[in-house]
Amino acid sequence: MKNDAMRPLTISLSPKQLARLSQAVESGAYASNSEVVRDALRLWEQREEIRALELARLKQAYEEGLASGEPVDGDEAFARIRSAVFGRQEA
Repeated sequence: MKNDAMRPLTISLSPKQLARLSQAVESGAYASNSEVVRDALRLWEQREEIRALELARLKQAYEEGLASGEPVDGDEAFARIRSAVFGRQEA
């Protein structure tokens, strides 16, 4: 059976981090130091999930690029684009 009880954890913070944490609690924005840390961890988890999604999208785009055919030299690609754009303007 899973144990969901909260357990204490000792962490080390820089003086600046400790001051910010204390300020958040003293201002009433948070009820306790633990609440600040839990909120920070939730934000970190969200950021990690977003990074995982972005990485999956990049991998998909990479795979789609590989499947799209042979690569074209950049100068050749821009020459094709210029030809298409200027060709339409001159017509």
